[in-house]
Amino acid sequence: MDPADAGVVEQGRFDPEAYRDELVAAWSNHQIGTSLWFENERVRVFEVRLEPGQRGPFHVHDRDYFWTVVDPGRGLQRFPDGTYLVRDYRLGETRFLHHGPGQALVHDLENVGDTPLRFVTVELKRPEVP
Repeated sequence: MDPADAGVVEQGRFDPEAYRDELVAAWSNHQIGTSLWFENERVRVFEVRLEPGQRGPFHVHDRDYFWTVVDPGRGLQRFPDGTYLVRDYRLGETRFLHHGPGQALVHDLENVGDTPLRFVTVELKRPEVP
């Protein structure tokens, strides 16, 4: 099993038309968390905090970033191709994702568990080339 599949409890399809306007806007939505804790020329640090039943909108990841689970729970992610997955996130679980040019990721996140779901997400800004 691919380590990225760890914790996946369900996969399926949904109708992206139900989110059409949000999906169009997602390509310019770089708000990758529920609150921005810190930003400088090199990083942005976000908290992602979702109560049970709460959903964060579709957004884009087009820079390298990593996240760490602070409060574990169950989350549902939808993707523009109409697929979704539900997975359990473990306390301390951390994942690094690389997004080179043309490799953007668009998704949303919904807390489908019974407890608050919380991450700290750190986005690495690309250095400007002189």
